Amino acid sequence: MKKVTIYTDGACSGNPGEGGYCAILIYKGVQKTISGYEESTTNNRMELMAIIEGLKALKEPCEVELYSDSSYCVNAFNNGWIYSWRLKGWRTSDNKEVKNVELWQELSNLSSVHKIEFKKVKGHSDNELNNLCDKTARGEIEKHQKK
Repeated sequence: MKKVTIYTDGACSGNPGEGGYCAILIYKGVQKTISGYEESTTNNRMELMAIIEGLKALKEPCEVELYSDSSYCVNAFNNGWIYSWRLKGWRTSDNKEVKNVELWQELSNLSSVHKIEFKKVKGHSDNELNNLCDKTARGEIEKHQKK
C-alpha cells in the first residue's frame, strides 16, 4: 500500500455561514491541495468535507496519516464513536440522530477503503501544514465573498 499524509482543515464565517475547506495530500514529497466552498454550512461540516475530499482524491487504497485540528472528527474514530453510531443506525448514545449523518456515512465508507491513522494537531499553532490548510480554507470564503 502507498503511504500518504493528509492535512485537513475547515473554516466557517459565522456558524452557520459561508464555509471553506482544504486538504493537503503528500506522497513521496509531492503536495497536492484540494479546497472548496459552501455557501451555507457549519464549521463541523467543513472539517468533515476536508477529510472526505482528501480521501476521495486517493486513486487506490492507501495507508493514510491524517492530521486534523478537529477533536470532533479525530475523536469520532479514535474513541470509536463512529462505530457505535453505525451500529445504532446513526444514532448517538442519547438516541438522537447523528448530525451531518450523510457526511459521516460517506466518511465511514471511505475509511473502510483505506487504512487511516487519525492524528490530532493543535489548530492555529506552529504546525505549518495545518496553518496552510486553515489559510486556504479561509481563502475559499474570501474568494466567494468578493464575487
